[in-house]
Amino acid sequence: AGPVFAGAVILPEDFRHPWLADSKQLTKNRREQMRPIIEQNAIAWGVASVSAAEIDEINILNASIKAMHLAIAKLGLVPELILADGNRFKPFFGPDGVEIPYMTVVKGDAKIPAISAASILAKTYRDEYMTAMAEKYPGYGWERNMAYPTKEHYEAIKALGITPEHRKSFLKNISY
Repeated sequence: AGPVFAGAVILPEDFRHPWLADSKQLTKNRREQMRPIIEQNAIAWGVASVSAAEIDEINILNASIKAMHLAIAKLGLVPELILADGNRFKPFFGPDGVEIPYMTVVKGDAKIPAISAASILAKTYRDEYMTAMAEKYPGYGWERNMAYPTKEHYEAIKALGITPEHRKSFLKNISY
């Protein structure tokens, strides 16, 4: 459920921090502690999202890449090279229409500090969004599971129905 979020971060070459790691390897508290450190120390950063409705229209892969592109566009400067987490990306063009070189890095969020930082920002902004959705649509347990499919969440969908935040393409095997 909810939008897909992506982050883009340009860090100073000499930036190091012992907690900078793949967001999935950090506790929620540690990610929240890292967010202002990243935002204050980054040369540039951006976070963007693509809605659940658009995910259903263009699929999660294309929505993830679109969110990455939107986050890059929010940097306010043109990177020399884009390092994208995973193994899929589509060309990104700067404001002058010139394609910016890119390289995909499988498990990049565990290998490249800037990708780690971007994943931390994306995760904290998504968690913040889902916490707000838990208040707007109570009963789904989003504040606890951040909308990842749990038994509790599926039971809530059966009892309460779906919201505009649900990705219908992810609910094909559930009657609601």
